[in-house]
Amino acid sequence: MVSEIHFWEKLPKNEKLDKISSFLSDFDNSEYLLEYFENYNLELSKKTLNFHLKGVINR
Repeated sequence: MVSEIHFWEKLPKNEKLDKISSFLSDFDNSEYLLEYFENYNLELSKKTLNFHLKGVINR
């Protein structure tokens, strides 16, 4: 699975939809899922790793 999405940012939308569909063949709304992951990835890239770990690790 990881090897299939290694270059995710470089893939065109139709190839991303194909990848999602291959893993979730019975899922009806691949477009929605793709949009969700794209937004999630964008949100993760805006913040540092320390920001995301703050709630997990207490000093």
